[in-house]
Amino acid sequence: MDIKDTARPLDGTGVSAFLRSLAARPLLLGLGEARHFVGELGELRNEIFRHLAEHEGYRSFAIESDCLKGLVVDDYVTTGVGTLDDVMERGFSHNFGAFAANRELVRWMRAHNEQHEEKLRFFGFDGPLEYWAESPRQALTALYALLEGPLPCTVETLEALLGPDRRWTNEATVMDPSQSIGQSADARRLRLIADDLVALLDIQAPGLSRPDREQAALYGRTAVGLLRYHHWMADTSPARMARLSGLRDAMMAANLRAVAESGPALVFAHNLHLHRDKSLMSLGDRQLEWWSAGAITEAHLGDRYAFLASAFGTFGDDTPPPDTVEGLLSTLPWEHSLVDARRLAETLTKPVPRVSHDFAYFPLDPARLGRVDGVVFLKQTVTPDDREWKR
Repeated sequence: MDIKDTARPLDGTGVSAFLRSLAARPLLLGLGEARHFVGELGELRNEIFRHLAEHEGYRSFAIESDCLKGLVVDDYVTTGVGTLDDVMERGFSHNFGAFAANRELVRWMRAHNEQHEEKLRFFGFDGPLEYWAESPRQALTALYALLEGPLPCTVETLEALLGPDRRWTNEATVMDPSQSIGQSADARRLRLIADDLVALLDIQAPGLSRPDREQAALYGRTAVGLLRYHHWMADTSPARMARLSGLRDAMMAANLRAVAESGPALVFAHNLHLHRDKSLMSLGDRQLEWWSAGAITEAHLGDRYAFLASAFGTFGDDTPPPDTVEGLLSTLPWEHSLVDARRLAETLTKPVPRVSHDFAYFPLDPARLGRVDGVVFLKQTVTPDDREWKR
């Protein structure tokens, strides 16, 4: 089989044909980033989502950004609350609000919703964390406010146990567990209170509107997840960093399962979060392993989860060797291609793993190609500005 027989031009027709080639219609279609802040990929993502929304019945978009901040964006695209500038400032983590493609996507979703009764939804699905973690205050107090008494503590007690946010957000805890309060008496009591509040949510769910139930469930997941994460921030065992990484991806996966309840959604995040295998990371002389959010999601959704990885050919001045997967895909006649990854894996004969000069670019792993449904391939891209990568 010729490599060209495994691919097609990346356009709306190709995306629809790809969906129809899958064993089942996905509730979640993951589109991975091989590197953050690549403008061409963001623009292609927007085109893909517009096609999915207009021709394939997709109603939600989810991004690797703070799930609580995402509520600000969802309010704007569904009701028009706020201004675009304010939403891009307050509605994203990881500085993703500064990414031009994200601004254009939010603008288009709002314009689309102004013309249609059935609204498109926007979700962040990352936890409020990035190795360091936010205070559980927002999630706990918002969940508390949505429930009726009797509650497990007074609001004054809840505030006293939470204390100043700086106790929780101390970035030094990333490297120094002794500075974390995650296993303090206050944190342990807050974990019990969070558990009681989530149980009350189940008890009181019939009395809440659907939007309130949805938000309360998000607050509950986030509060419990953050307190669990902070607990492990204070751990001193060798398992600490792998457990923290796994907890983050597990929080992502739980949020994705909730997104799936809102109808078919396009999910945009790094390839390493969306792939179906264990993630690997070297830390000193240790190799950390944990299951990715995509692997956890597939364990729950099966073939209702599909994954498109992205890959780049020539990337700035970094050109792939011809015997790598990216080098072979660079022979395709199209600038942007949609590749059937499993057919490609059957076609290639022992491609060499690519080693990129760009530390932030993660090349395709030839050994895992058969675990990917498709590849969005950009033959040539420009190098993004690393100054954009900040919180």
